[in-house]
This record gives sequence, structure tokens and C-alpha cells, in this order.
Amino acid sequence: MKLLIVAVGQRVPDWAQTAYEDYAKRFPPELKVELRAVKTEPRGSKSLETLYAAERERIEAAIASGAGRGARVVVLDERGTSLSTHALAGRLKDWQLGGNDVALVIGGPDGLDPALRQSAHERIRLSDLTLPHAMVRVLLIEQLYRAWSVNAGHPYHRQ
Repeated sequence: MKLLIVAVGQRVPDWAQTAYEDYAKRFPPELKVELRAVKTEPRGSKSLETLYAAERERIEAAIASGAGRGARVVVLDERGTSLSTHALAGRLKDWQLGGNDVALVIGGPDGLDPALRQSAHERIRLSDLTLPHAMVRVLLIEQLYRAWSVNAGHPYHRQ
């Protein structure tokens, strides 16, 4: 199984890239993690609907090429379901048992296209706080690693 993280926005600070890579290399071979950054649509005088449509196309293309059309799509959404670490570990176990790749989608500065949010298999929230996009990448991969460690009985997670 593969976890594909699709993030709108291509530039992140070096510290965020370093932290992301540190967690990505910790995953076992049977649970691959891949990041696909897609271009943020230039703002200019474009309508929000135009911005959403352009970014949605890029996101869908990244999912199709990175995880395939049968992938389970999970979007990060401020109105999504709040999960504890153990609840995320349970979801990760279910995803693995399901056998399909999972695409986790991080929106751009304006969020995600409402139709994409609605069509996703799941909507989850990482925090009630507003977080910078670079931090979201790091927080997401760290929590996925922590969820894997809970399921594996690894001592990384302590209660």
C-alpha cells in the first residue's frame, strides 16, 4: 500500500522539507509514502471558482498518476472529522486492510474545491488551529508515522 500526500504549493522552507524527509524515511517498505506537490494557481484577477478548478485538475492528475484511479481520497479539511492518534491508527489499519492506495490531499491558500471535498471518501482535520502549509505537511507525515508505530507496537508512541 502507498500513502500519497498531494499538497498544493511547491515551495516549502528547508526546515519543513528536512523534517518531512526525516519522517518519510522511517516508514517500512510495505507502507510507502510519496509526496506530490502541485502548483498553486496564480491568483491575479481570477475568480475563486477558476482557481479551485485549476488546482482540482492538478490534484486529480497527481492522484491518478501517483496512486491510481481506485485510490481512497482523504482530504484535510478544517470542517473534517477530528481524530485522536489512536483513531488515526485505526483508520490507517483499515486503509491497509482495504488494499487500495490512499491519497491524502492538502489544499492551497484558498482551500479545496468544494466539489473535490464532497467527493472525497473522507474528510479529516489535523487541528482546530490555522497552520502554515509547510507545517501541515510535517504534522501530517509525523501523525501518519505515529499511527503506524501504534499499530506496529513500536515504542515511538507513549501514553
